[in-house]
Amino acid sequence: MTYTDAIKKGFNLITNNWQLVFVQIVMMIIIFIGLLVFIGIPLLIALLVFGIDLTELMRLKDFFLTMTSPSKIISKYIGLIIVLAASFVFYLLAITCIWLYALAGTAGILGRAIKDESAKFSLSVFFSEGKRLFFPLLWYSGIIGLVFTAITLFYGIVIGLMIAVINMMKQQGAALSIFLGIFLSLILLTTGIFVLVCTLAATTYGIAEMVFRNTRPLKALKETAKYLYNKPSALWLYFIGFGGYIAASFIIILIGAPFNLIPIIGTIISLPYQLASSIAQTYLWLVLIGAAFIYYFNSTKEMSKIDIVPLAEFIPQVSDTSQFQAPGQELSPPQKEEK
Repeated sequence: MTYTDAIKKGFNLITNNWQLVFVQIVMMIIIFIGLLVFIGIPLLIALLVFGIDLTELMRLKDFFLTMTSPSKIISKYIGLIIVLAASFVFYLLAITCIWLYALAGTAGILGRAIKDESAKFSLSVFFSEGKRLFFPLLWYSGIIGLVFTAITLFYGIVIGLMIAVINMMKQQGAALSIFLGIFLSLILLTTGIFVLVCTLAATTYGIAEMVFRNTRPLKALKETAKYLYNKPSALWLYFIGFGGYIAASFIIILIGAPFNLIPIIGTIISLPYQLASSIAQTYLWLVLIGAAFIYYFNSTKEMSKIDIVPLAEFIPQVSDTSQFQAPGQELSPPQKEEK
């Protein structure tokens, strides 16, 4: 399967299951409402309970005073800080579970539609797939998160060494240190983007492995690494799709930027445009996942095909003469050829 075929089928897949786009939009709305409920309301209640004036917090002078004496502010508003920290942690856990459940249901619907083109979107199927894939996705995302955290720590060490090397090179000359700093920064930026996209690709293909083969998270990670090693074209497909998604999102944001410059009409127009742009970006993100799922499904089928030669080709054809043999009659021995 070519990249063009996978992307075209990805568009067709999401178009036929357009309800998934609105499911993602509803999920984002729930996350925004959760931000108001778990962060905004506890903040207002804490401010009222502790008798904090909002106008004092909004003053820039008081903000700098809090920065100069943080220990005094912490001891004064320790209750407010504890309430906000607990609300924020609970909010993160809640949105993580909602996002993973929606992703599990979406992946399950896409997997069913790829295996059976006649399958249609259904809320009951969405919830059943979300329930089936929620905990595997939770464990798998946790494993990927640990791997990405280890890579990030390694990058932090490399950046620290790079800063030390640049500071040492300043003694040799300013021009050399500037050139070395720009060169090393470009290398780290390029490798960082490469590692980030590879992590996203491993996450997407790992989810496809769990959807199509119902494998466990750790085994799914091993199979995904093996698949990307044997099939590097799948990684380049994800790079192409991710690059297209970033370019399209940048164009959408660039088109909507002038609306913010118009005083009244621009604000009125920007609200529906923001909703339309969110729908378009969600649609493109689902197309990227669908194209990756389709490519994974077809490429794994091609890789699993083994050309089996029929056993009859290795067995010499012997004529069956038993059906012409009379009862009790023995076969005559073959006669020798005369020289």
